[in-house]
Amino acid sequence: MAFSLKGRMALIMLAGALLTVLGVLATAYHSLLNDFEQLYSQRQFNATVRAAEQVEQSLILRQQVLDTVALQLSDGLNLLPPDTLQARLARQEQLNTLFSGGVLVYNANATAIAETRFVPGRVGTNYADRDYFKAVQRTRKPVISAPLTGRTTGDPLVVFVSPVLSDDGDLLGMLGGVVNLATGSILPEKQLAEARREGVNFRILDTEHQLYVYNGDHQSQALQPLPAPGEDALIDAVLFNDRLGVVTLNGEKRWVYASTYLQKLGWVFVRALPHQQVITPANAFFKRFAGISLLIGAALALFAFWMAWTAMRPLEAMTRRIHAMTQQSSDIPLPETGVPELARLARAFNRLSAERRALSQVKDDFVAVVSHELRTPLTSINGALRLVNSGMTGPLPEKAAELTGLAQRNGERLQYLINDLLDFSKLSSGKMTLTPVCCCLNDIIDEALQGNGPMAQEKGVSLRNAGDGPLPVLIDPLRMRQLLDNLISNAIKFSPAGGQVRVLTEHTESGVQLTVSDQGDGIPDVFAGRLFERFSQAEHGTMRACGGTGLGLAICKELIELMGGRIGFYNRNGAHFWIELPAPLFAGLQQEASHENTTTPL
Repeated sequence: MAFSLKGRMALIMLAGALLTVLGVLATAYHSLLNDFEQLYSQRQFNATVRAAEQVEQSLILRQQVLDTVALQLSDGLNLLPPDTLQARLARQEQLNTLFSGGVLVYNANATAIAETRFVPGRVGTNYADRDYFKAVQRTRKPVISAPLTGRTTGDPLVVFVSPVLSDDGDLLGMLGGVVNLATGSILPEKQLAEARREGVNFRILDTEHQLYVYNGDHQSQALQPLPAPGEDALIDAVLFNDRLGVVTLNGEKRWVYASTYLQKLGWVFVRALPHQQVITPANAFFKRFAGISLLIGAALALFAFWMAWTAMRPLEAMTRRIHAMTQQSSDIPLPETGVPELARLARAFNRLSAERRALSQVKDDFVAVVSHELRTPLTSINGALRLVNSGMTGPLPEKAAELTGLAQRNGERLQYLINDLLDFSKLSSGKMTLTPVCCCLNDIIDEALQGNGPMAQEKGVSLRNAGDGPLPVLIDPLRMRQLLDNLISNAIKFSPAGGQVRVLTEHTESGVQLTVSDQGDGIPDVFAGRLFERFSQAEHGTMRACGGTGLGLAICKELIELMGGRIGFYNRNGAHFWIELPAPLFAGLQQEASHENTTTPL
């Protein structure tokens, strides 16, 4: 179904208004979601920071208490007897509150010798193989262990160890406090309960040992390893991405998360909120905003439709008048009446028509003058100059010979330019015809190279035919020679001294390709799009100084298209102009070869 210009403009305005509103809504919704995601991510991050700070303060308090008690377990030279140690530990009621797994005293070899909370088999057990005891023996400094499984209890534990030192700094023993992670005393219980109420997924990870310290909504009775990569998208995002963001699984957003790293223990605190819970308030706000926007957009669209419909109606009369003028080939101008915009449009159209007719007449007059008034006398002048320069009228003085030679060269150049104009005029009007004959393409190339030899010698450029051998083709040899002369002469003009112009022929799937290459600077990028336009010449370096009408390549393009082929170029260490001749132009190759190879029987 075809719409009028008026209808199209109205539809365009309606569609534009609708698309604008939809675009604004889409952008607003996307921005709104991003803002809510960032807001909730920041909230989760602040909560994880508070949780991490609480845990860190709890760790510092436990370690300080343990260090203080450790100072009371020696006389400065030796560790106190086990009975005395047991008695002193019994008086430290705060220890049982801070260390849910009990407090133990170890000798210098890490063997338990006293405890505050009885666990069968724990006193007398040696723990020297534990890394945290080795660290205390080596550094004489307090150490907090990574989460581990108790040797006698089997529960997940964190052990605090403080050294008991002599006055000389020798290690006399160690005081250890055990926190049972199954009871959760080291974790921010208040925040865990708050997270459960809000539907927040709160986890604590030991990234160094790849273990869960806390997983889900309850304390685990055993240490759980972190899932393998790819099994839990939230854990993957925390371990391998930013500290806060959105987890996407199978193209769907699942979690808005944030994480904080506790340096002292190497733990990561993670809070994640379901994405649906984040976007619920955003959707409610957006629905109100979208309703108001659509009402405003509908009003604007109706107004735009009315304006377009009203503005385009007067153009219908002018369109019908212009159509009548073209159908009747009439030069009657359009009436310059009506609203100012239409009057100016009619006036511009009338002026354009008048200038077009004038330019067409000037072109026709110019071509007529060139063909009938310039070429004939110029041919006579050039012929006379050639006779004089050939010596048929007698020898000339040196200065006169130089001047007549210059005159002959410029006359021939002028005739070449006039021939270009006439050829292009014939090609543009479709009056040029070709006379294809079966001939050898390499012979035409050799003739063109030989004809351009003096010019190449003057420029210090060598010429080379890189064809493989005889290549019979069915073309117009005169126009093919003209085309090659244009390309070869251009290549010589733009080649540096000592360069080489190379003509290569080769078979392709669609026919034969001929390439003329030089070793110059190539075609400037800014000029490449206008290269085959008439009266076009590149102004690049000294290239304008090469002269010419700018019709050579335009004629080449018209000629090769008249032959059914294509022309183009590329830059690679110089300019490479290629011509593709279609298969029918060298279809006589096999026929010619078969005639030459056939012998007549006796």
